Amino acid sequence: MRNIPPSDSWTVTEAKSRLCELIEKARHTGPQQITHHGKSAVIVVDAALWQRIGRRKQRGNVADFIMASPLRRSGLETRRLKGGMRKVDL
Repeated sequence: MRNIPPSDSWTVTEAKSRLCELIEKARHTGPQQITHHGKSAVIVVDAALWQRIGRRKQRGNVADFIMASPLRRSGLETRRLKGGMRKVDL
């Protein structure tokens, strides 16, 4: 996401008292930053933008999924059973 200019920054108090304006600005102008105790706390974004970003992140293939796994470099070792599939009685 892009850097948010200071003009699109709100304190928690401002955001509470002007919530409708904050929502409209997020929908029509772009992401809005809310600060808490002078530090960036959250970003309010248009729902359509959020969904587009989410869809983009969900795309990929099995190889991408495996490469992104937190277990990839964990040292976990797996062994295959010799002799093919096990016979299971149901």
